[in-house]
Amino acid sequence: MSADATAGPAVPQQSADRPAAVRPKEGLGSRLAALAGGGLVRVVLLVVGLFWLLPTAGLLLSSLRTPVDISASGWWKVFTSPSQLTVTNYRTLLDNHAITDSLVNTALITIPATLLVVVIGALAGYAFAWMDFPGRDWWFIAVVAMLVVPVQVALIPVAKLFGDIGIFGDISGVVLFHTAFGLPFAIFLLRNFFAEIPRELLEAARLDGAGELRLFTRVVMPLGGPAIASLGIFQFLWVWNDMLVALIFADSNSQPITVALQQQVRQFGNNIDILAPGAFVSMVIPLAVFFAFQRQFVSGVMAGAVK
Repeated sequence: MSADATAGPAVPQQSADRPAAVRPKEGLGSRLAALAGGGLVRVVLLVVGLFWLLPTAGLLLSSLRTPVDISASGWWKVFTSPSQLTVTNYRTLLDNHAITDSLVNTALITIPATLLVVVIGALAGYAFAWMDFPGRDWWFIAVVAMLVVPVQVALIPVAKLFGDIGIFGDISGVVLFHTAFGLPFAIFLLRNFFAEIPRELLEAARLDGAGELRLFTRVVMPLGGPAIASLGIFQFLWVWNDMLVALIFADSNSQPITVALQQQVRQFGNNIDILAPGAFVSMVIPLAVFFAFQRQFVSGVMAGAVK
């Protein structure tokens, strides 16, 4: 047998005249996507973030200038005349008992309203997620339906109710109103988060002899920490920055900082030496709370997407 017969099939050789494969040109969308994955997006986001912080920086610098300087020029003038910066406005703010008392009232309103919503919302969310009781689904539908009820609808009826029971104008009335309107969202959020906990984990804890209370405190609460932290931040920011509810349900002895600053507006102008530092102080506290729990907040927001 000849050598040609034993050889395998001949592989066709590429002709020298055949053109090489041409890579298709990248379109405009592909180039934009490539740029989006690079450092250009970071630069754009940095610029957007600086613009977002610009009003805060302007408020801070305005609070460190005298009313005469504020009336004469803009806050950016301090970069060429740093001698304008002074802490006189903050000394005046601390001497204003209406502002300092309102800060205390704001804390007395915000902290209980936040804690009550978190605790009651977590208990109710666990009950709706893992406990069987008559009409559970219908009760949960009623809770979800209350999410669409606007605050303005309940102002007059609740004000009349609080007047009848003697808590209208008191801090307790403001706390109860914020708690009542914060609970539907809290129950909805925590119930959906608790429902994602593996059933096998809860059944293993029950086999070890854990009751419902111990199961809630030792298993569900640690796993629901990110969602609870997110809820606490939302509720804290909402109550701290609220003015409508406090303007109606709080009197002069229980008014929070938002109402106190609104009452500092003069008839023929703004009391800028009080408004600027007061507004900055009222803004810094919730920002500090947010950044203190930033990691838990991000974990709670992303928990649903990850699952």
